[in-house]
Amino acid sequence: MEVLKSKKVLQDFIERQKEMGKKIGFAPTMGALHNGHLSLYEKAREENDLVVSSIFVNPTQFNNPEDLEKYPRDINRDILILENSGLVDAVYIPEVMDIYPEKTESQHYDFDGLENEMEGKSRPGHFDGVGTVVEELFNQVKPDNAYFGEKDFQQLAIIKKMVDKKKLPVKIKGVAIYRAENGLALSSRNQRLQENRREASKIIYETLKKVNDWFRVVTIPEIKERVQDIFDNQQGMQLEYFLIADEDTLKETDFFYKDRNFRAFIVVVVDGVRLIDNMHLD
Repeated sequence: MEVLKSKKVLQDFIERQKEMGKKIGFAPTMGALHNGHLSLYEKAREENDLVVSSIFVNPTQFNNPEDLEKYPRDINRDILILENSGLVDAVYIPEVMDIYPEKTESQHYDFDGLENEMEGKSRPGHFDGVGTVVEELFNQVKPDNAYFGEKDFQQLAIIKKMVDKKKLPVKIKGVAIYRAENGLALSSRNQRLQENRREASKIIYETLKKVNDWFRVVTIPEIKERVQDIFDNQQGMQLEYFLIADEDTLKETDFFYKDRNFRAFIVVVVDGVRLIDNMHLD
C-alpha cells in the first residue's frame, strides 16, 4: 500500500494510474478507522481497479474547538488497519496546507436547503466545511466513484447535491450502516465510551427498530412521545432529537405520504458522547 503524504506525491501517483486507464474508487475519512470504514473499501474494491483512502481531520467542519482537539488521532494505527485489510492500494495523508493553501476557511455552498435541516440547525457552517474538503479531495484524487456511509445520511445527501450542482465527474455511492453485534452503529466516537456504556447504547438501534414497527400504525407525534419516554428512562442518556423526515428533502414530517420515502433520525448524548443513527422506514 502506498502512503502519500503530500499533494504533489498524490498527483504524481494519480496521474500514473489514470495513464494506465484504471478506475479509481475513493472514500475519505478523518481517521480513527473501524470496520465501518472498511465496509466502504470492500464495496470500492468490488467496483474499481484501484482503491484510495484519505485521512484528514478537517478543521473547518468542527463548530466546537474542543471537539476538534478531542477527536481521536492515531495515524500509525490507521495505516496498519488499512494495510492489514488488503482492500486499499493507497492512502493520502495531506497536511492542512495541501487542502487549504491560503486560509483555513470554508467556501459557502447552496445545498438547496439540505444544510438547514437536522444537524445544520445546531452546527452552522458545518456542511460548508464538509463540502469544501470533499470537493478539494475530489479535485486532487480524481475518483470515478466515491463511497460514504449512510450513518451520516445528511452528509451523504449533501455531497450528492454538491456533485450534482457542480457537475463533478464522480459517482457517489452510499453504503449501508455497519453495526456492532448489539446493533450500535459503528463510529469513531464510540471509542470514548466505556464498554458497559457501549452495550447500553444498543437501546438506540432497538428504538429505531420499534419506530419501524410503529410507522404507519401509530401517528408520528405519538411515535415521538414514545421515543422520548424511552430515553427519559435511560440513565446517563439524553435524547438531543428524534424526527422522521423525507429522504429526498430531509424535511421533518408529521404525516405519512404514500409516494414518499421516509427515514427516522436520532441523536443521543451518552455520557457526553454524541451518537447519531438513522433507519429507512419500510
